[in-house]
Amino acid sequence: MQLFYNSEITERTEQFSFPKEESKHIVKVLRKNIGDTLYITNGLGWLFTAEISIPNINKCMATVISKSLQSKKDYHLHLAVAPTKMNDRYEWFLEKATEIGIDSITPIICDHSERKVIKPERFERILQSAMKQSLSCYLPKLNDAIPFKAFLNQNFKGDLFIAHCEETDKKSLKQELKPKLDITILIGPEGDFSTKEIELAIQNNFIPVTLGDTRLRTETAAIVACHSVAFVNEL
Repeated sequence: MQLFYNSEITERTEQFSFPKEESKHIVKVLRKNIGDTLYITNGLGWLFTAEISIPNINKCMATVISKSLQSKKDYHLHLAVAPTKMNDRYEWFLEKATEIGIDSITPIICDHSERKVIKPERFERILQSAMKQSLSCYLPKLNDAIPFKAFLNQNFKGDLFIAHCEETDKKSLKQELKPKLDITILIGPEGDFSTKEIELAIQNNFIPVTLGDTRLRTETAAIVACHSVAFVNEL
């Protein structure tokens, strides 16, 4: 099964066309023809089964023949992760977190951040590609990059955690996680969160946690946190 993504399809859509680049891929690369079946999602949980009606390399047309809303997870995972100095490392995190299962991602700009500008369009494409590859019908939401203090100045629900490397009293994230709860986890930049940021997070009800005995890169820490949440919710 190969999954396509089209954000404009809704449960009321009967016919639609693919953009030029994707039309060319369907007709010339995949060699699809009239009557062939395609599977499409809009990233909102819907899976559409469609048949090609006009296999045009510039505008491939298809007709929806069935649709179903895929079940959603019992929890919502939001990772707020500082952008890494090297873009490809953050992109790797986005890809793998989408494959494992994540709902929201917020790039946070911290005191020790070396990168303060991101490319949301490229990040979105990576999320879409990872969603299709993993055959998921839910596209993670990529929020705008935001300063750390501004991020904390909002209403959160569920359990809140901040993972950091300072030698202070911390709990084990794996021991603190509970299934079927909304979770927000903060992951800092290469230079870690500043002491001020950690104190501010704790004042805002974030629980300081450790992800293990070794010092992890930002993107690795984010994946460990993501997998830990997914593992707890598989039980």
